[in-house]
Amino acid sequence: MKSIIIAAPVSGSGKTTITIGLMECLKRRGLKVAPFKVGPDFIDPGYHRIASGQPSLNLDGWMLPPQTVQEIFAAHSADADIAVIEGVMGLFDGISGRSDEGSTAQIARLTGSTVFLVVDAKGFARSIAALIKGFAEFDPEVRIGGVIFNNVSSEHHARILREAVESTLPSIRVVGSVQRDSRLKIPSRHLGLLTAEENELSTQYLDHLIEVIRDSIDLGMLWTIAGSGDLRELPRKKEAVPPVVRIAVARDKAFCFVYESNLQLLRDCGAELVEFSPLTDASLPEGVCGIYLPGGYPEAYGDELAANRSMKKAIRKAIEAEMPVYAECGGFIYLTTGVIVALEEEISLKDFVGIFPVTTKMLKQRKALGYREIELRTDSILGRKGAVARGHEFHYSETEEMPKGIERLYQVSKGQNDLGTEGYRYKNCVASYIHLHFGSNPGMAAAFAEHCRQFGARKAAGADLSQRI
Repeated sequence: MKSIIIAAPVSGSGKTTITIGLMECLKRRGLKVAPFKVGPDFIDPGYHRIASGQPSLNLDGWMLPPQTVQEIFAAHSADADIAVIEGVMGLFDGISGRSDEGSTAQIARLTGSTVFLVVDAKGFARSIAALIKGFAEFDPEVRIGGVIFNNVSSEHHARILREAVESTLPSIRVVGSVQRDSRLKIPSRHLGLLTAEENELSTQYLDHLIEVIRDSIDLGMLWTIAGSGDLRELPRKKEAVPPVVRIAVARDKAFCFVYESNLQLLRDCGAELVEFSPLTDASLPEGVCGIYLPGGYPEAYGDELAANRSMKKAIRKAIEAEMPVYAECGGFIYLTTGVIVALEEEISLKDFVGIFPVTTKMLKQRKALGYREIELRTDSILGRKGAVARGHEFHYSETEEMPKGIERLYQVSKGQNDLGTEGYRYKNCVASYIHLHFGSNPGMAAAFAEHCRQFGARKAAGADLSQRI
């Protein structure tokens, strides 16, 4: 199997466009592509799924132990022809300036993948060789196999860039030059690109992207340079699958930010995941014993969510009945009394589920961004007291101060900094702004699935008793 990473010196160089173009090209040639994204991002994997036809998994060297990164990579790419990994930020950018922990370079080492550097060539001529030389020599363990110039102004510009590299860096191959093209731009909003659910790439867009990639990038050279890596497939421990339990997972335009590995870990624990839409469905799926409310953009669909009173009532009823419910970020916002959205002079309140007695307010400035580590302060549906997990937080909203009567389940930290308590619990519902990656502590997926099973057993026992009476 081939394995490549599409990286860049800095953010905004065009990694996502090049990545989805390569995935689509390879898929159309009959190859099975295993897509991955470095870091905690949710949006890029959605586009990977469209281009490759496969779910895209996050590989994060800070949230996940090295062995877990390798296990996820090995399992997801086991029967693929090529793994295509999109990097994050600059190639060596991680959580600090002292190491590359959490970086694309770290994932390149862990997976044995060949790096192709996408360089925004605007304003560059021969000096581009100095930039590439620095990246190529910075870490000998990270193999940069070639470069792809993006945002090139003309054929003449492309020739100068190619001559600069070929005359000074014989070990680095120029794989392609992509000229500026406004038609390839993907719309964005405050959290980044529009999601794939909101901006489904049209056939016309993909056809044009494929044409650009085929004309601009030497795919044969890329395939030849790409190594197969030195990672041997890791054996997966075979265990008896626990009894199946049905868990409802919100998946629509309003709720689309979820780590695919979280869902797979729940399946590994015997969960049958049933997708539903809080936007359009009138009720929860039949027979579910738990609910997973991922993040997303509930504020962008506030009118539709507020108008779906039957779904709000169904979720409130489930929570009051002590059904296990896990909600994060957008899912947490949906469980508050509502969200205040300001559009120019108009301010409107969208009524939501109302389990947590606070209102959420959208802000013009970012409220929080960064990795988080949490420790459970007491036993819960996510595990026993003292359990530790890692995740990420990124939002442009804030809630009113939560009443003291609502329990805080998480002790939160960022590095050595104590960020206080969060993770609000009402009955068997846990909600937080933090997106936890269950791969950082697989016991949390197991605990959630087990509590859902226990709820189902209690529900069945109660129904059986009522029938006897």
